[in-house]
Amino acid sequence: MQTELNKVVINALEDLKGKDIVELDVRELSDVTDALVIVTGTSNRHVKSLANNVVEDGKEHNFRPIGVEGMESGEWVLVDYGDLVVHVMLETTRAFYALEKLWSTEPAGRKNNPTESP
Repeated sequence: MQTELNKVVINALEDLKGKDIVELDVRELSDVTDALVIVTGTSNRHVKSLANNVVEDGKEHNFRPIGVEGMESGEWVLVDYGDLVVHVMLETTRAFYALEKLWSTEPAGRKNNPTESP
C-alpha cells in the first residue's frame, strides 16, 4: 500500500539515512490505522532528526500529523497521521518491542488448530 503520504515519509527517512525501514499494511488487523512505518535511528539525536524530517517534509506536501509523541527522550518517536503511523526508534527499543512481530499476520502459536491433537 504505497500512498503519496507513504512515499513522502519513506523519502524523508531515507534522506537522513534511517536504518531498516519497514512498511506494514495493518488494515486487516486494525480499525485505527491502515499502515505502519518503522525505522531505526542510530542515536537519540538521529531519532529526533528523522521524526522531525518526516513532519517537515509532510507539511511541505500538505500532510499534517495528528500528533507527535516521544521527542523529549528520542528513544521512540511516534508520528501519527491517522491512516499512517510512523515509529522512529533506537535499535535497542525496536528490538525490545518487536513491532514487526506484534503486527505480524501470522502470530506464533497459531500453526495448529487448537482443537486438533498434535
